[in-house]
Amino acid sequence: MSSLAEMPTVSECSVEGCSYNDHSHCHAAAVTIAGSPGDAHCATFIPLSSKGGLDKVISHVGACQRADCSHNSSLECTASSVRVGAGTDEADCLTYDPQ
Repeated sequence: MSSLAEMPTVSECSVEGCSYNDHSHCHAAAVTIAGSPGDAHCATFIPLSSKGGLDKVISHVGACQRADCSHNSSLECTASSVRVGAGTDEADCLTYDPQ
């Protein structure tokens, strides 16, 4: 991948308490997926009442720290898109698939 446009999109975010969420659409330019073994959470999650992000944006996965995910190659996400929602944490990558 050589540009943001080539990175996987965030196709859905059902985390209503996130500043970047607007009607199930992520408005952060890029998200970071972090977590611990067996879990992948959205590290971009910010639980504030004020809205953040860009007015018009197609959010992408900027970085993925879950090297144990089958969609991870050199810490880059290779999934066609990701979904973010409640899981082990309030904002998890629901596309996470441990190897």
